[in-house]
Amino acid sequence: MTDAARGAVSTTHVSAITEFLDGARIAHEVIEHDEVMSAAAEASATHVPPDQVAKTVVLLAGDAYVIAAIPASERLDLHKLRDILGAPRELHLATEDQIAREFPAFAVGAIPPFGPMVPAAEVIDRRLLEHPRVLCPAGDHRHSVFVDPRDVITVTKAHTGDICQD
Repeated sequence: MTDAARGAVSTTHVSAITEFLDGARIAHEVIEHDEVMSAAAEASATHVPPDQVAKTVVLLAGDAYVIAAIPASERLDLHKLRDILGAPRELHLATEDQIAREFPAFAVGAIPPFGPMVPAAEVIDRRLLEHPRVLCPAGDHRHSVFVDPRDVITVTKAHTGDICQD
């Protein structure tokens, strides 16, 4: 993919996210950074503490998708997530192919924990609520967006709780 094509895709992702946030009247700030492939790298590239960066994990509960947002400094606990969702035993991580197929508007590994193109149940770890703003993926690997996690919960009706490993 050429740099021009990559830029066009990025702008489309970011535009969709900012339009959603504007429509929901959620204050936000888009941050452009070097291309990153993980939430930890996103934290480093933006000089934001990892506990203030949302790592988005895409899972399957049966045939329904679930989006879990946890701090980049933490690891997801599937048992805790199952308990919060009342999910069946078959809760497991989605594959990259499944994510690409189900969420074609976004780059794999850069799914935001909110938005009109995220047709999934959402769970946000309570640790992210300790911050007035958290940095989330904005749909590609070169942009992130700062939002108040409480605003995200309000607009998405996300579940909250402790879903990180002890």
